[in-house]
Amino acid sequence: MTNFADRLAEAVRRKGNSLCVGIDPRWESLPKSIREQFGSASIATIACAFEVFSLRVLDLVASLVPIVKPQSAFFELCGPPGMIALQSVVRRARELGLIVILDSKRGDIASTAVAYADAAFGGLTVNGVHHTIWNADALTVNPYLGRDAVEPFIQSARLSGRGLFVLVRTSNPGSGLFQELDCGGRKLYQHVAQAVNEWNESGFGSCGLGDVGAVVGATHPAELAELRQAMPNVWFLVPGYGAQGGSARDVAAAFRLDGLGAIVNSSRGITFPFHPDEPNWEQAILDATETAIGELRFL
Repeated sequence: MTNFADRLAEAVRRKGNSLCVGIDPRWESLPKSIREQFGSASIATIACAFEVFSLRVLDLVASLVPIVKPQSAFFELCGPPGMIALQSVVRRARELGLIVILDSKRGDIASTAVAYADAAFGGLTVNGVHHTIWNADALTVNPYLGRDAVEPFIQSARLSGRGLFVLVRTSNPGSGLFQELDCGGRKLYQHVAQAVNEWNESGFGSCGLGDVGAVVGATHPAELAELRQAMPNVWFLVPGYGAQGGSARDVAAAFRLDGLGAIVNSSRGITFPFHPDEPNWEQAILDATETAIGELRFL
């Protein structure tokens, strides 16, 4: 399979924008018509509602954006039926030609990390029979356990031409509790950024970027600019734009001069820009997507 960084670059160029749509289904926010169709009598019907809504979002945005990011937690909340729904969403997104980032923020060591990584990418082979699990294009990873916890993910991703996005400077208000700690004259997130640079060096594509990316929030624009300078060949996944308060101006520093290097995520701002009772919710999603694309196109 083609290098992940190159596939991502090609997808961004083809669609003419770097918007990533986060798929985070919440029961109370779903359109009334879908909630009434399935009801909440069981976990299975709630999972079906999540699946139907998410698949419709994919159909609406597929011709407009290059990337989607299902958040596994919202599907896991529905137990086994939710996981089946997540598989359906990932499968459909790939059929539509979208790059799929599975947002699970995995982080563990040794065989456990290998199992997490293989589930995300290569799948499971038993007695010569191969079973695809998530088949995502990329996975979010928590580096807190150190190098030996990240390397199994890197190895598994590269075996199948996939990518990673490692948490570096996250968008949540409490991120500074650990990420801003002074560690030998540098902040902790700066040490993590240096490690990501090193992990990324062996995975460069022809676009000049690598297959180990960094999650850097739009809610910290100064650090975003600092990290872009420190990490010139790293793809950034930028959360925090839109509903979390980050603006197009805030994310501008994430991009390289060639217009590549960053993908900007919007979840609630794209998928739930409507009141649940609004009958024209599909048009609201289209309008929100086109508005975000317009804002980001002028960076």
